[in-house]
Amino acid sequence: QVQLVESGGGLVQAGGSLRLSCAASRVRFSMNTMGWYRQVPGKQRELVASMTIAGTTQYADSVKGRFTISRDNAANTVSLQMNSLKPGDTAVYYCNAWHEVGKNVYDYWGQGTQVTVSS
Repeated sequence: QVQLVESGGGLVQAGGSLRLSCAASRVRFSMNTMGWYRQVPGKQRELVASMTIAGTTQYADSVKGRFTISRDNAANTVSLQMNSLKPGDTAVYYCNAWHEVGKNVYDYWGQGTQVTVSS
């Protein structure tokens, strides 16, 4: 069973930085796409940033220019460097990874890590 283990959340003042990391364990292949989502109470989970195995990235408009995603394909790790944090970035951040086997798509989620940005 694939597990995604996250680390790096916490409390930071507005304008500060945090780095989130996620490692996929019990995996013998590289994930197609790895990324980060976030969710606040009462709202849908939203994509923050993702990166394919080929290096193609996608960012939410609200984080462009402030957040940077990176990954190590061989190690199946993904990180999110978050700079110039705003109170609106406060959320639970979830690591996500998926891969395909034939026509089947396997989707995995981490347990979530809290990021709180104080004003």
